Amino acid sequence: MPTRKLQRRREFGTVRKLPSGRWQARYLGPDGQRHKAPETFDTKTDAQDWLNLVRADIERDHWRDPDAGAINFEKYALRWVEERGLAPTTVDRYDGLLRLHLLPVFGSKDLDEITPPSVRTWRAERLKATGATTVAKSYRLLKAILQTAVDDDLLRTNPCRIKGAGREEADERPTATVEQVFDLADAMGPRWRLMVLLGAFASLRPEELAELRRRSVDLDECSLRITHASPELTNGRRVTGDPKSRAGKRTVYLPDFLLPELRRHVQWFAEKEPDGLLFVGEKGAPFRRSTFGRKWRKARTKVGLPDNFRFYDLRHTGNTLAADTGAKLKDLMVRAGQSSERAQLIYQHSTVKHQRRLAQGIDT
Repeated sequence: MPTRKLQRRREFGTVRKLPSGRWQARYLGPDGQRHKAPETFDTKTDAQDWLNLVRADIERDHWRDPDAGAINFEKYALRWVEERGLAPTTVDRYDGLLRLHLLPVFGSKDLDEITPPSVRTWRAERLKATGATTVAKSYRLLKAILQTAVDDDLLRTNPCRIKGAGREEADERPTATVEQVFDLADAMGPRWRLMVLLGAFASLRPEELAELRRRSVDLDECSLRITHASPELTNGRRVTGDPKSRAGKRTVYLPDFLLPELRRHVQWFAEKEPDGLLFVGEKGAPFRRSTFGRKWRKARTKVGLPDNFRFYDLRHTGNTLAADTGAKLKDLMVRAGQSSERAQLIYQHSTVKHQRRLAQGIDT
């Protein structure tokens, strides 16, 4: 009876010696395509060891196409933004971060060319050129895009691994006193006076003020119904939609001293149609951020407020005043249209006057 020859286990992949004397490893992947190691090896044994590791990855279903990450970062990032179904203001913000901070460095690279060292170098250079808050926002966006690439099996791991790099630690925003708010309102002139007062004493966002209409006003209750917002994008286009947060649709009750101001503004400056806008420019068009900004900067200087005091900071003032009444956190969240306690606490400040009252109330 003839003896059966023992069959050798079929070797995985092939190795060959190159004219340079180094060894190359190649194999047929699960995708039916032939792949080669990204580098050559000193010895045949080293090349075979590399093939054994690849074979183990395939058997454990851990194999990934080594060429999968050869996708241009700019194209992938722009598609990432487009496919997320984001709000127009978020798209506008991401486009700015990409254009100014990410694409100049990573735009020409493939996804698999972005490494942890290159991310660290980029961040260090950005911190020298711009504010830490902007760098943190840019880092979070980069990390989110590359994490999706990991989820898409285009990258093995996310190269954004800097602990704490996405946290924002911005300086506390300045607040205005009640006297300064009224001085600002006076300096802005009769047409924009109420906008300043509502920004402070009603804690309204600029985009909410832009979409206030006659039907929003209840003079009997001295209140405003917030149902929509119209943020202005960097290209000047306004996008009308729901307020910023889920809690943004709300009724805001105003202090009694604002009733004459509200009544006078509706009579003198609001559009006459039942659904007319509350705030329009001298020529009857919706107010523009650029035009309003020029008036704001002049008024701010006249009142003596710092150059970094933004219109949005009036909201900080209003939230602080409301908190000083002893209101519950939930009531403050409803008034400000905040969905989370953390968001409300960001805008809540402790004034020197309030700190003094606390100190005087401590028994010694």
